[in-house]
Amino acid sequence: DLCIYSGSRDRFILQNDTRSNKQERKLAGHRQEVCGLKWSPDRQLLASGGNDNRLLVWNQSCSNPIQVYTDHTAAVKAIAWSPHQQGLLASGGGTADRHIRFWNTLTAQNLQSIDTGSQVCNLAWSKHSNELVSTHGYSQHQIVVWKYPSMLQLARLTGHTFRVLYLAVSPDGESIVTGAGDETLRFWNVFTKCRANKESDSVLNLFNKMR
Repeated sequence: DLCIYSGSRDRFILQNDTRSNKQERKLAGHRQEVCGLKWSPDRQLLASGGNDNRLLVWNQSCSNPIQVYTDHTAAVKAIAWSPHQQGLLASGGGTADRHIRFWNTLTAQNLQSIDTGSQVCNLAWSKHSNELVSTHGYSQHQIVVWKYPSMLQLARLTGHTFRVLYLAVSPDGESIVTGAGDETLRFWNVFTKCRANKESDSVLNLFNKMR
């Protein structure tokens, strides 16, 4: 795919062709800033989250959202499609919401939700199993590994002292790197066979730290 999609404070999602540097489409659906975008694994559906507390789902051929979810009560920045179940989408809400919600986009059904206790900043699924990791802001700044669909906490990682704003998964799918407002990057082994079911600090699961 030679197109790039971007969302911004103007409330629009723009599709630009990298070959011609021309705008191909302008998607209007959000009422406030677009703060999250994520493609489904098959590149057929695009999910967008906004400061209007709405989660929208788009397809490749329509300029209007095909699904609109309004259950969140705060901005939706964290979005992640499951690599294991077609159409399964997870989203996380801001400080006033705190929930991770799961959606079946094939049926437009709200499957379940869980109150995490703090702002949800990022979500990422494991490549190898039905697990996902969430990073958080106020008030606990934690990182949590969950088992889906039971939402059992497999690990709870602490160490950051400000919002954990950034999350990336390693190519082998076993480790993650997180970045926070405390100006640190922290590397964690989270999707390994051996894990602890108790809260861990940065000494236990952190194998490198950079400032």
